Amino acid sequence: MTNPSPQPAAASSRLMLLVAVLAFGTVGLLVRGIALPSHEVALYRAAIALVVLSLIMARTGRFALLRVHRAQLGRYALSGAVMACNWILLFEAYRHTSIALATLAYYAAPTLMVLAGVLLLRERLSAWQLLCFAASTLGLVLMLGASGGQPGDVKGALLGLASAVLYATVITLNRASGAVDGILRTFVQFLAAVLVLLPFTWLRGGFHLGALSPRGWVWLVTLGLVHTGICYSMYFTAIPRLPGLQVAIMSYLDPLVAVLLSVLLLGEAISPLQLVGGVILLLGALLMDWPRLVKRPVRPGA
Repeated sequence: MTNPSPQPAAASSRLMLLVAVLAFGTVGLLVRGIALPSHEVALYRAAIALVVLSLIMARTGRFALLRVHRAQLGRYALSGAVMACNWILLFEAYRHTSIALATLAYYAAPTLMVLAGVLLLRERLSAWQLLCFAASTLGLVLMLGASGGQPGDVKGALLGLASAVLYATVITLNRASGAVDGILRTFVQFLAAVLVLLPFTWLRGGFHLGALSPRGWVWLVTLGLVHTGICYSMYFTAIPRLPGLQVAIMSYLDPLVAVLLSVLLLGEAISPLQLVGGVILLLGALLMDWPRLVKRPVRPGA
């Protein structure tokens, strides 16, 4: 008889992943409501999340794992520093163009990871990957061309792409460091992000929390507490328990939510051609790694 116990675990993991990716899709909306420089928003986001993760680490006894996995901590600290820069560029992208265009450009990260493998690791592209890469590039060209070449849109899209490059770097560093508990890894990354962003913020003009409106405070605390501390914990807890293909497909709810909120709540315009370009870009990025994702085994109840 088949043991039914993995099914509830898989169901709860799917729910955690769904909640996390839907929340990630609203990050741009929150950032727009926080009247602080991008690097300062990134600092407070990491700091609030670090407090949440510290409580989780203490409650679950995970601090003892720091000694066990000390050989991998350096890479995770480096990835945390890169992640801090990734957030700054993404938040800047939100301020220069629509949330929809910035988010769609950001989701070129899987395509950029494959390109990095070709350039840096001398990996060979299959015909399928080459087709997907061409599709993603075409989608990006359509998105920028349909914007009419507005300076803000071009700058925002380029910032989104630069952020995607850094995100791809974070993922590559994580993969190179082996399997480590998701909560522990995220704690080290956020700690490193805070240590990088503190002096950077001080050198760039100091701290301006006192200038925040009550609504800005609500958005900032929500961004750090819910969207980062809680949702990152849920995300990294869920993904090892689910098939890679399922994780990949559900993750693309993030840009869908971001685009819908951009249009419906902020009234940001997105032309039919931009929308078509965005769909082509996302499909190219998703399908790029499809053969490997389909073959990845399920790890129920992990």
